[in-house]
Parts: sequence; C-alpha cells; structure tokens
Amino acid sequence: MFAALPAEAWKALSAHPLRTMLAMLGMIVGVASVVVMLAVAQGSEERVRQMMRTLGSNVLVVNSGASVASGVRQASGATPTLTLGDVEAIRALDSVRAVSPTTWNTAQIVFDNQNWLGPVQGCHPDIIEVRDWTIASGGVFDESDLRSAARKAVLGGTVADKLFAGRDPVGETIRIRNVPFTVVGLLARKGQTLDGWDLDDIIYVPLSTARRDLFGSAFPDRIHRMLVEANSAQALPQAEADIRLLLRTRHRIAEGAEDDFVVRRQDAFYDAEQKTAGTMRTLLATIASVSLLVGGIGIMNIMLVTVTERTREIGLRMAVGARRRDIALQFLYEAIVVCVAGGMLGLAAGVAGAWVAVEHFAMNAIVTAPAALAAFAASAIAGLCFGIYPALRAASLSPAQALRAE
Repeated sequence: MFAALPAEAWKALSAHPLRTMLAMLGMIVGVASVVVMLAVAQGSEERVRQMMRTLGSNVLVVNSGASVASGVRQASGATPTLTLGDVEAIRALDSVRAVSPTTWNTAQIVFDNQNWLGPVQGCHPDIIEVRDWTIASGGVFDESDLRSAARKAVLGGTVADKLFAGRDPVGETIRIRNVPFTVVGLLARKGQTLDGWDLDDIIYVPLSTARRDLFGSAFPDRIHRMLVEANSAQALPQAEADIRLLLRTRHRIAEGAEDDFVVRRQDAFYDAEQKTAGTMRTLLATIASVSLLVGGIGIMNIMLVTVTERTREIGLRMAVGARRRDIALQFLYEAIVVCVAGGMLGLAAGVAGAWVAVEHFAMNAIVTAPAALAAFAASAIAGLCFGIYPALRAASLSPAQALRAE
C-alpha cells in the first residue's frame, strides 16, 4: 500500500493540473515570502556586524562633555575639555590597549586637475589598531611623523577613486587646503554605516599636522574626542570605569558634580542595533508566516473539494478492501506532495527574490541554509497539518453512502 501511494497521489493530482497548480501557488508565495524576508533580516544583522567591525572592537569613545557658557548649555564637544595629557594618562591604564585622539573638518583636496571636498581627520597612528582596519596599499604614518608634524596622508577608497581614478595613490602628492601632503597609504574598503555615512570618504593625517597646518585651534593642547581600545571585550566595563575615575580626578570634578566629558561604549550601540534587527526579523518572519498559513488553508480547502468529488471512488476502494487508514493516508500524502512541491518551487523563488533585492534594489539580503531549510520544513509541516482534516473526513465516510453518491 505504501509503495503505491506516490503513484496514486501523482495520478490524482495530475488529473486536475490547474487546480493542483493553484493549490501549490499559495504555498509557493508563502515559502518565497519567508525566505526573502528572513534573508533581508539576516542581511540587516550582517550589516550591523560589519559596521561594528569597521568601527573597531572593544572601543570606547570619549568626547568632551557639554559645557555651560553665559547660562546657555552647549552641545557635547562644543568646547574641548580633554587634553593631550588626558590621552597619555589613559594610555597608561592597565585596562587600555591603545588610544587615538582625533580632530576633523572638511577640506578641499586637490590632485593634478582633480579635486574633492571631503572630511580630513587628524589622528594618532594607533587609530589603525583601535579601529582594526586593514591597509590595502602602502603603510601609515608613525610616532616620529606625529612628533615632527609630517605632511603625510592615508586615503580612504572613495577619495582615492575621486582623485586617482583607480590608480594606486601611494607616493603621490596631494594638496589639502593648498598644503602639500605625501600619500603613504590606502585603506581597505569599509563600506557605509547604517545611516549612510561613507567610511571610505575620508583622509587621515597626523594629529599634530592637522592642528598646525590645517585646522588650527583656539585651545592649545586640547582635543574634542579620543578613541580608546580596551584590552578585551571583558575589560570594557573596567576600562570605562577607570577612564571615568581618571578624568574626574584630573579635571578636579567635585563629587556629585556633572562630568565635563562623555564616555560611550560601541558595544552598547551594537547591542541596541542587534535587538532592533532581531525584532525586525521576528516581525518579518511573522508577516511571512501569515502567507504560509493562507497557503495552507487554501490547500485544505482544495483537498476538501477533492474529497467531495471523489466520494464514489472512496466507496469503491473501501468496498474492495481498503481500510479507513489507507484512505486517510492517501489523501494526507496528496496534501503533503502538493505542499512539498510548492515548498521547493517557493524556495527557488525566494532565493531568486533575494538575488533581485541585492542586485536591483541595493538591499542587504543573505539566504542562509538554516533559514532555507526552516522554510522548506514549514511547507512539509503545513501539508501534514492542513491535510489531516480532509484525510480524516475522507476516511470517515460510510462505504454504503459513498457508493450511492453521485
């Protein structure tokens, strides 16, 4: 009996191809929706992880805090309250691996007959280690360049494209605010942040050079911001506490008084984004599951119609010795075949849909094997669940009444 089920199911389904395809269509749409939406959610999570890798792992951002001038509270960082001495003191902490003070502004950059207006950041050589970046070509300026305020620059990929049209810029001379700089390195591409900021559209120069030759400063020995890398992810809370205590002591902030600096943890941002992405994934999966549910209900409806149409056939089978269990298994098998076939086609359609989302709509969509298997398994389970009632209804028919049916 079991060996004959596939052939019987195929014969019954192929007798009404249009009906079978319409029944499968609901499952195809449901499975494809699940695959695409889970792929988009997975792509969003991967983008968050990629962005956090470009921002650096185990990183704390220390900004000059809000200040009050003439009774007016100013924005965080409006007045630099951090000093280069603070940087050296923080660098000496046991829980800290590296520190990079930074300053930045926009500037006109010129090479030959090409020019580009972009952000220029003065920083410490440690920023490469802090951010965990990779040099694609050349190298980076060092401590001696920082002490001598050397006119050296490291370019992001976007700036290199705009000025050099794909050529290797290392060794070339560019002009930033009409000041000549030698390009010593090219950074590997890092992509964009979640808010669309291009991380490759930037130039890095020694902090001392930026302060002396490019931006100047009305606050000698002061900085607006520093990036601090803790020894490990586990050391982040300790590093944050150490930095806060050290700066309060150095800045002579009384107990209970407000800090004149702000310490932020990158992992807090990451956790928030991961929770948001997880919520979005759950929401998308729920919406897609509704399509799967509707497809299953459609299949159950079609199977009930099929049972009604084949009542006399059921009576004949029972009359020649078929058991109620055999009748139930036959109709249940047919429902599962329709759902599994629809699931396979839906899986292919979902993968194609994810590809279209990536190629033509600039969306991040990643189809993972667990998500694909889960969507396919859901189609098989839907066939089992929504095929049980029609199968039981077919098996419950009385042979005598079934044979008298028209």
